Amino acid sequence: MVASVMPAIYQRARPARFDEVVGQDHVTGLLVAALRRDAIGHAYLFSGPRGVGKTTSARLLAMAVN
Repeated sequence: MVASVMPAIYQRARPARFDEVVGQDHVTGLLVAALRRDAIGHAYLFSGPRGVGKTTSARLLAMAVN
């Protein structure tokens, strides 16, 4: 018998596009502008306290670049 695998809540609730990110307009605007200009830096440092969207922003950037 195969058990159904349900993704964790952080995987289901995490934004899939930059326009779905809430409260980080200054960050998403910068990243989207860099992607549109095709001027992506070789490194980005995402810092801040827990829960501000560092991992989400990094994952969205990685998906857009790849």
